[in-house]
Amino acid sequence: MLVAVRPRAAKPEGGVAANGIATRELGSLSWRCFQDLFLLMKFEHFALNVADVRAMARWYVEHLGFQIARRREDAPYTHFLADETGRIVIELYTNPAALIPNYANQDPLVYHLAVFTTDARAEQQRLEKIGATLYFEDNLPDGSRLTMMRDPWGVPLQLCQRSKPFPGF
Repeated sequence: MLVAVRPRAAKPEGGVAANGIATRELGSLSWRCFQDLFLLMKFEHFALNVADVRAMARWYVEHLGFQIARRREDAPYTHFLADETGRIVIELYTNPAALIPNYANQDPLVYHLAVFTTDARAEQQRLEKIGATLYFEDNLPDGSRLTMMRDPWGVPLQLCQRSKPFPGF
């Protein structure tokens, strides 16, 4: 995902820029101008402050197939978890200087960690045997199945079985 941020000084719209470089039109704003106007960012990770980071990281590695990409063995015991491609998706830590939320009391529609699967029903049954709990299932008109669960620490975990998976899945 790319996000445009931090506006800069305006550049000419198309034709030849002040620096002599030809630009390509993309609507009313050329790509070169867009690059000059904004810094592009990519999603890096989502972080959670949790009570037992080491146990939680171990569960996600053993049961969801995540990998520990980086960790600290001292407080706050930060663990960066990556998917099977090596891309970091979540940071877990235990930092008592900040509130450790009661995740089980928060509605999963506020936030949740979503993972792709080709068989949400089978994964739901497997995860229930190892401490996850079912919250609700949603069968969409397009044939997709979204199963909302909670991991053993109450963090909302959504199993996404999409009829048309997003690119990369």
